[in-house]
Amino acid sequence: MARRHDPERRERIIEAAIRVVGAQGIAGLSHRSVAAEADVPLGSTTYHFASLDELLVAALRRCNENFARMVREGGGLADPAVPLADALTRLLGEWFSGGRGPVELEYELYLAALRRPVLRPVAGEWADALVEPIAHRTDPATARALTALLDGICLQVLLTGGEFDPVYTREMLARLAEGGADRSARGPARGNASSGRRRRDPRATADPAGDGRTRSGT
Repeated sequence: MARRHDPERRERIIEAAIRVVGAQGIAGLSHRSVAAEADVPLGSTTYHFASLDELLVAALRRCNENFARMVREGGGLADPAVPLADALTRLLGEWFSGGRGPVELEYELYLAALRRPVLRPVAGEWADALVEPIAHRTDPATARALTALLDGICLQVLLTGGEFDPVYTREMLARLAEGGADRSARGPARGNASSGRRRRDPRATADPAGDGRTRSGT
């Protein structure tokens, strides 16, 4: 029997891997479970992805691409008329609006980089997808800090079973964003860390007896 040409098979395998992780966690991921989910022969998964790490890299990168698309298309981040804290709060709200499942899935893949070094560069792409557009609205250091805050808020919601709080999120983001805007307006600091120190008056070491001698005896 002639082999059926299926140019979309690799993509279907990646999407199947994401569904398997979403349903069973990374512990449930195997070539066999993905082949069954994608409805392809087992040999197809090993042909396209020789190891599970390769499959995880592809799955995480696909999640990154989906997240980057959401950042570009939603939240008003590119609109300078929308305050930065408002845009980021709206973006996070849109992400959670699809339910906890998709967010949990992406974070499970993201945090897998703790134990799988091969995933770390791809995990870094998630942060880059957010830092880059934020940096167009503020300075790079503040963009990284805002991304870290968003990351932390997401983890707290997921790990504590709480609900996303847009009021709290906006307030915390505004504190960082407005501080960054103030620093950008002032420009880089001048001088060094010791420039503001008060110089010591050499007379301050004079002997309190008033005879003109210093503590060193001179």
